[in-house]
Amino acid sequence: MQIYQVGGSVRDKLCGRQPQDYDYVVTGSSPEEMLSLGFVRIGKDFPVFLHPESKEEYALARKEIKTGCGHKDFRFIFDPTVTLEEDLKRRDFTCNAIAYNPQSGEYIDPFNGQQDIQKRILRHINAQHFQEDPLRILRLCRFTAQLGFTPAPETLALVTQMTASGQLSHLSPERIWKELEKALHCPHFPNFINVARRCGALKIILPEVEHLWATPKHNDNCGDRTLAALNQAADGNALVRFAILLQLMGENPAQTENVFLYQQHQQNASELIKGICRRLKIPNRYRDFALIACRHYGKLSTVLETQIDMLVDFCEELMHTDIENFVAVCRADMHSRKQPVSAAQTALFEKNALLIRQVTEILQTIRATDMPNWKDLPKDQSFHRQYRAYRINRVRKMLHPVSQ
Repeated sequence: MQIYQVGGSVRDKLCGRQPQDYDYVVTGSSPEEMLSLGFVRIGKDFPVFLHPESKEEYALARKEIKTGCGHKDFRFIFDPTVTLEEDLKRRDFTCNAIAYNPQSGEYIDPFNGQQDIQKRILRHINAQHFQEDPLRILRLCRFTAQLGFTPAPETLALVTQMTASGQLSHLSPERIWKELEKALHCPHFPNFINVARRCGALKIILPEVEHLWATPKHNDNCGDRTLAALNQAADGNALVRFAILLQLMGENPAQTENVFLYQQHQQNASELIKGICRRLKIPNRYRDFALIACRHYGKLSTVLETQIDMLVDFCEELMHTDIENFVAVCRADMHSRKQPVSAAQTALFEKNALLIRQVTEILQTIRATDMPNWKDLPKDQSFHRQYRAYRINRVRKMLHPVSQ
């Protein structure tokens, strides 16, 4: 029996990153021997075991034989004769196919993964094995976001060929969303979109986003503006990046002066976002925040000029989301424009953001029971109108010192 550390933890250590999980591969062993040593088996399709003390995962070295079109359609061969190099050969990229021997301190790197890490390149190991798993198309996109690496030309050509042959159709919506969500947590998330566009994957998994590059916006297009905003949100979270990705769905600059058509396009944008979330089975918290950001991201720049009743209505809706996430989306949008943002514009933006924070905090303290004689008021439609008027008046009075 020989144990090696493998996978992302080895790659991350060589990249100077703190590993999150540690995985190990075991050669020259069997399930029976692992169990006799106190390991607990958890793998259903192939032998994966939990260490009795550290609870880290240990897998027997294995080879794979393709049995179908899906990314799980494999038959596994695992016996004591499977070598470490055979196990590493089935992996996707050279940077993920490096093993570390904890006893000798030696790195086993049969496919020059360390060299590709130094060059910050994602390169596939074996074309035949690589294209047997359609998920690797999205893993390539995701690793460019996670590591900030660039695909090797031959690897990009291979995934482009895989996409053109329809391999992404074999992935479930849940699997697509899982890869997308992992990428959304990465500061280099725009890389995911760029590489997905280059290999043709974006127009298959998110055709609505691909269409943004065909939608003009002033002297630019909505796609480039979206990428610019995503670059501005490098320190944001997954919710913020998801909302930015979809916030320009309702844009139609040629007709925004027509209020009716503008509202119609906003409604269409909401339906597009809902459709994306239904199709990929995206959690409601992503959907709900994206809908709010799409409807309201342009309003933050004018709140100081907004009438108090409209400002209250605006903040009433924002109360159902995270204000700071919303402000982050709007800030990224402001800085995505080609023209540099002046210090005065930045100061005005932050003043507007402060105002909606204040109004929201005020609204959160107001209750219907605060209304004079509220018990005697009729609990019908007129009550709701009176309560709204009461909230507006309370906000007006409490903001008066600020407005001076």
